This record gives sequence, C-alpha cells and structure tokens, in this order.
Amino acid sequence: MAQPILVTVDGAVLDPDVPILHADDLAAVRGDGVFETLLVRSGTARCIDLHLQRLSRSARALDLPEPDVEQWADAIAIGARVWTEKNDGAEGLMRLVYSRGRESAPAGSVVEKKAGKQTGLTRDGGGATEYLTVGPVAERAAHVREHGVKVITATRGYSVDLAAAAPWQLLGAKTLSYATNMAALRYAAKQGADDVIYTSSEGLILESPRSTVIVVEGETLTTPPPESGILEGTTQQALFAQAEKEGWETKIAPLSPADLVCAEAVWLLSSITLATRVIELNGYTMATPDRPQDFSELVDRAIG
Repeated sequence: MAQPILVTVDGAVLDPDVPILHADDLAAVRGDGVFETLLVRSGTARCIDLHLQRLSRSARALDLPEPDVEQWADAIAIGARVWTEKNDGAEGLMRLVYSRGRESAPAGSVVEKKAGKQTGLTRDGGGATEYLTVGPVAERAAHVREHGVKVITATRGYSVDLAAAAPWQLLGAKTLSYATNMAALRYAAKQGADDVIYTSSEGLILESPRSTVIVVEGETLTTPPPESGILEGTTQQALFAQAEKEGWETKIAPLSPADLVCAEAVWLLSSITLATRVIELNGYTMATPDRPQDFSELVDRAIG
C-alpha cells in the first residue's frame, strides 16, 4: 500500500494522517488559492522550473504574496526523495497547494504545533498556507496512456477575448476552484465519454479540464494560444522545446473542431497522464497514426 507524503514549504515532513487545515482556511471555504501537480518519476519531480514559474504567475493573478520558489524547490526535492524511499520508486502525484490562508487572523508561523497536533501551515507574517503532498498516480493514468480516451466537446460559454477584457475571471491561472471542471467531467461520463474538450463561444478549441490539446500533422505540432483564456501547459512547453531540438515544427494557433477531426492525431497532454491520444471525438472514431509511440516517447524525453 502506498504511503502518502506531506511536506510544508519549509521542508518539514509531517504525518499525512493528521489534519493540518483550519476550518476557515480560504482554500476550503472559497477555493481562494492556486496549485500545481507534478509527476514524480525515478525519484525526481519533473518540469520543476516550469511548474514554479506557473505557480508564480497564478499567485500574481490572485494577488497572493510572491511564492518563494527556492524554498518551494527545496520542499519539492524533499517530497520526491521521501516518497521514493517509502514507495520503492513508484510514480507519484505531487500536488503543491498555496492559498491565501485563514479567513481569521493568520497564525503567524510556518508550522504551529500544540499538544503534539499539527494545527496550521502559514507563512510567517503573510498568512498564506503552503504545503505539498505526494500520493500514488491513479490507475486511470496508465490506462489512458495505453488505450486513449473518448472525448466530447462542450462549450465554455465565453469568447476567446474574455481573458484580456476581464482579468478578474482568472482565466489562465491554475486556481483551486475546480468545481466547474469536475462537473464537466461528470457530464462527459454520463454521455459515455472519458473527457471533455472545451470550445469558445466562437466554436474554437480551448483545452480539456485537466489537459492541453495538441494536434499532430506529420512532424508539426499545434496547440491553441494561451491568450484565448486557457492554462499554459507545462508539459506542452517542455514538449515543444524538445520537439524543436529534434527537428519538429511547432505552432501556437487557433484550432476548430474540424481541425481535430481531420488531424493525423489529437493528444491531450498533462503532467500526470502525460500523452493521451483522443480515439473518439463526439462519437466519431479518430484516425490512428502508424506509430503513436513516437509521440509518447517524445513526451517522455521532453519531461526528462
């Protein structure tokens, strides 16, 4: 049985079975915070710099205190090491959590212990809650990596111009407010699908609730522009950098559902499931590339 890991931002390894959040933490009562998920593989968390850069961008979007990325990097290294030691090198899902802290006055210390109990994880003077956990990668990840997913499109109900016109919508920030994304996935399941690809009010492709959309044509990779109000994918950035080194062409450009249907292959990229091929879109059976493993192996090289 996997042994989960809990680490504070200052590197303290705590008992994962002891509660740490106060009932009035704004992560719980308002989803007022940001997070990142990293894959731990072979004892190392992958794409750390890209994740910490995005954590900082998300924090700025929410007017949170600037995260201490060096301290976070140290905590990540500790979490990956302890997870690997306790779980025989198995893949792990690492989640960084950074919220505004308690609705009431902050406790004022990174780790507050009373009577042997963990009672809080707040930044000294800042009130922010900062910690990471590591747990097992769900069996679903291995399944979809191998077998792909059936996907439906679903409108998000807003224009690709909304992100620029309404920055308070926090489009492109990885916030803890994921209720809508989870509702979309439940809706897909009721339709007999595994996942969703959002579309804009103009009918353009956006993203999946947990993934970035990648279209493959020959040795050309295309993904929608982040300016359309989508989360900039860390795995996508690593993939494009590696692909360019190996002679692939990469494009960031608008895509339509027709572009997906006509493509050689469509993939969903995320930090944990990595490369998942779309095998069916709105009931239409997608084309199967001659060597889908070439793309999966490229993603593996990209994340190190």
